[in-house]
Amino acid sequence: MEARKILTDLTTTAKTQYIPSYIFAMLYTALGERDRAFARLNQGFQERDPYLVRLRVDEVVDPLRSDPRFLDLLARVGLSTLQRSDDPTNRSR
Repeated sequence: MEARKILTDLTTTAKTQYIPSYIFAMLYTALGERDRAFARLNQGFQERDPYLVRLRVDEVVDPLRSDPRFLDLLARVGLSTLQRSDDPTNRSR
């Protein structure tokens, strides 16, 4: 599987240069490894990974949205109170 190959390559690269945890989390999500994905997302939170701002809009994380850990992460990142532009209750339009 291509995601597994990319994950292997990035793991090797990460030994010599920084790879954001969010990237690893997306690959684990694609592979259906939710626990590992959340472990990397939590690591990203600890590292202040700037990619975490994508959690509200990135379709790659759709398989994680129904997990209570996702809502917890959104709250910790400070994204749970944001309204999406397509939310009918968003009256700022």
